Amino acid sequence: MISTIKKILYATDLSKNSAYAFQYAVDMAERAGGEIILLHVIEPIPPSVKHYVKIYVDEAKWDEKIQYEQAATISKIRNRLQEFCRRVDTDVAHCVHLVSEILVVPGHPVEEILKVAEEKKVDAIVLGTHGKGFLVQTFLGSVARSVLDRTRKPVFIVPLPHEKIELTFEDGI
Repeated sequence: MISTIKKILYATDLSKNSAYAFQYAVDMAERAGGEIILLHVIEPIPPSVKHYVKIYVDEAKWDEKIQYEQAATISKIRNRLQEFCRRVDTDVAHCVHLVSEILVVPGHPVEEILKVAEEKKVDAIVLGTHGKGFLVQTFLGSVARSVLDRTRKPVFIVPLPHEKIELTFEDGI
């Protein structure tokens, strides 16, 4: 028996393609009466850069700054989500209501997507992918490919269409 998809993990890099893929997550959640957990992963600062910055910035202030940035990013995502829903849905409250949780976490995208999928016991994962150059047919995005290879959950990978689309989460954060 195929289980119903009620809880969807939508992982986003806040690119144009991820906004396009969000429409699919919304549609899936609406059809199943489900919910969406929105995840944005902030990749870690390379150790060499971190070491260099610590020479000039107190470590306690650095950690405080990182926490502030995470909170600011969550706030920006909420605002952009509301604006996005306003543009694609006449019932903005319903669109926003489908998103039960917004997570912004530091780490490596593949690891964090898999970790959150397990912790939150999601039924499916939705990702957007970029098709670039002549390798489009050969390679899937590295994050999407790794998630697909390493999870036992259904993964919906949404490619950006060839025609120009006007739908974005605005400029990246």
